[in-house]
Amino acid sequence: MTQAHSAVSVIATKRDGAALDDEQIDWVVDAFTRGVVADEQMSALAMAILLRGMNRRELARWTAAMIASGQRMDFTDLPRPTVDKHSTGGVGDKITLPLAPLVAACGAAVPQLSGRGLGHTGGTLDKLESIPGWQADISATRMRAALADPAIGAVICAAGADLAPADKRLYALRDVTGTVESVPLIASSIMSKKIAEGTGALVLDVKVGSGAFMKDLGDAAELAAAMVELGTDAGVHTVALLTAMDTPLGRTAGNALEVAESIEVLAGGGPSDVVELTVALAREMVAQAGIRDIDPAQVLAGGRAMDHWRAMIAAQGGDPAAPLPRARHTETVVAAESGVLTRLDALAVGLAAWRLGAGRARQGDPVQYGAGVEMHRKPGESVERGQPLFTVHTDTDSAIPAAVEALRTGYEIGTVAPPAGPLIIDRIGG
Repeated sequence: MTQAHSAVSVIATKRDGAALDDEQIDWVVDAFTRGVVADEQMSALAMAILLRGMNRRELARWTAAMIASGQRMDFTDLPRPTVDKHSTGGVGDKITLPLAPLVAACGAAVPQLSGRGLGHTGGTLDKLESIPGWQADISATRMRAALADPAIGAVICAAGADLAPADKRLYALRDVTGTVESVPLIASSIMSKKIAEGTGALVLDVKVGSGAFMKDLGDAAELAAAMVELGTDAGVHTVALLTAMDTPLGRTAGNALEVAESIEVLAGGGPSDVVELTVALAREMVAQAGIRDIDPAQVLAGGRAMDHWRAMIAAQGGDPAAPLPRARHTETVVAAESGVLTRLDALAVGLAAWRLGAGRARQGDPVQYGAGVEMHRKPGESVERGQPLFTVHTDTDSAIPAAVEALRTGYEIGTVAPPAGPLIIDRIGG
């Protein structure tokens, strides 16, 4: 049997609704990584998986094969337990920035491999790269040294090319073949990297709403459950929180703007929703790491997390005291009427920030570190006619009209404050 025919038989098996056996999965992932299975063949298989799905055994084996395509990191020799967090992404989702140093201040080591933004959702690495000197790419030796240092204890960096390389190749295909939405492929993509990074425990923040990848609560719960099962099956203590993303988190969307807001949280201030979610995720991470009798809320209030933030930034070449980039142009959008803000759509704000230059349309595009949106009012807050609703920031003044247009479609002013929904919708696993 030729290798090409083997690829065709694997595609046909899934196309016809049957489960792939372990040998088929191992072979096709390895052969694709080595270039033996062509892109068009893997694209066909990805579409078959989207349409036919995978059972739990298939998904676990597929994820294991993705991990086996590269190296797996091992931090079991560190003097403190390891725990990581992954968010499926949203607008104003800066939580990783205050969260990693907070959990490190509680006694865990946080090996956080993060990504860059694409479209309306921001990327953690883009935010941190707005800090002068900060480096996303560091060696495994530097990463291990920072995690072992009790004064640092956290690393936020880019994943190396040898970490689940099959995922990188497959993700590029999914993006151009309409198969990004497949829950098995999303779950295996996220979890192959997280398991390969060697963390002992993992907390997932699965966003739900207009500004999230998952708009529907049922779809988000399905994805969360699949990822919790994958982590559990791989021996990683895993729990997921479903959190709301109809309204942006905090009052900023944009790289340097979000760094500044994160520093406010570490200093004991900041928006209440950012503080609430940071503390909730920190409590889950500390518990999953087996650390008892430490309340992250008290650690945050005591200032130790700020110390770890400064040490973490400096360890990766950044200057935590340096001024952050500021955009050359700003414009303020004011309220045309008095009342209460009843709606603020996360997708509209994310689109505006993207148009201002805070995001990118394609991987590899540059971003403007000072670009973004400040939100002066959130749902439930009153506003008088002529008072500011938003301030937009950009180096490209010609981008302002399109950004303002996106914002104007994303909010409503009424007379009655809307009921406040929960930020944390559900918890799965653990």
